[in-house]
Amino acid sequence: MCFYRNIIIFAVGFLIILGTTVGAPSVVGRDVSVIQGETGVLLCNVIDTNYNVSQISWERRTRGQPQDSEFVTIMPKSGLKVINGGGDRVKFIGNFDDKNGSLELSGITLMDEGIYTCAFSLFPGATQQKTIFLNVVVPPVSSLVDNHPVLGDKEVSLATCTAAGSKPPATVSWLFGNLPGNLTTFSNAIEHQNGTVTTVSSLVGVPSRELDQQLVQCVVTSKATKDQTLPFTIQIYFPPSEVNINEQPDGSFSCDTAAKPMPEIVWTRIDGSWPESSVTVKDGRLKFLTMDASLNGLYQCEASNEYGSKYGRLYVHNKAGHCTVCWTLFGLLISIIVVAGVIRFLCTSGKLNG
Repeated sequence: MCFYRNIIIFAVGFLIILGTTVGAPSVVGRDVSVIQGETGVLLCNVIDTNYNVSQISWERRTRGQPQDSEFVTIMPKSGLKVINGGGDRVKFIGNFDDKNGSLELSGITLMDEGIYTCAFSLFPGATQQKTIFLNVVVPPVSSLVDNHPVLGDKEVSLATCTAAGSKPPATVSWLFGNLPGNLTTFSNAIEHQNGTVTTVSSLVGVPSRELDQQLVQCVVTSKATKDQTLPFTIQIYFPPSEVNINEQPDGSFSCDTAAKPMPEIVWTRIDGSWPESSVTVKDGRLKFLTMDASLNGLYQCEASNEYGSKYGRLYVHNKAGHCTVCWTLFGLLISIIVVAGVIRFLCTSGKLNG
């Protein structure tokens, strides 16, 4: 009885020693995060065993393949076989001698995110496996748009900065220093079915003339990429203010006003038909090609943009024959005065007596 008990104790002890020195294989690997569009490496190898590897296989459960499905099998002689498509993106970078079953997966997308299980078929011995999670990181698409705030006394959104479709969610912040007015920000996040998030942040303030042309910055922070800084010059829009008509050195008349965006200038004649052959309008300036009584009348310039309009008026009055007759008579009169003066001088000096 004692003899059999000793044999059993010896056998158990031998098996324990054998298991710690020859058996107890394990598979090692680690979770990995990859930026969308780049290449990821799925590391997996079996250690602590002298058994031979007869086959390496991979299974996956991803966004694109929501059910457990075969992905890859690798045999010592026939090599890599990719199942269910995508073979051009998969590369076996391990080897059987090192008991390394690592894969390289290129052009990674969100559809590749999920659980990958590598398994080693050992001989002699059982199959050993390891589960790895592939996390796909998506950089945001950043943009900054002008909300076209109109001059006023109430708070509105001046500009909107967006970090679209990122994973994990991006953070959007503003740098505006000590600008006039009490500027604030408002942000919200929109979750999409594919796991990405769009973060939208608005810069809010009262649209005043003091804010016009002030520089601010939107900063997008994401784990998927370096911080992005988007500069923006605040634009405050307003309709045309008071219109002034001014004569220019070339004789044309300009229609001047302050407005944003720059207004369109349109000239019309209020009290008659437009004298096509006698006037021109270029770059918003009205110029008369002749000056006669037929052009007499009231002319109006209208300055307008999408936010409003203002107008100014110019009254034109020319006397008949103003340009030719008046200047001719004035020239003759000057000539007569000059001749009479010369004759008087000669008579007084006695130079004509001889």
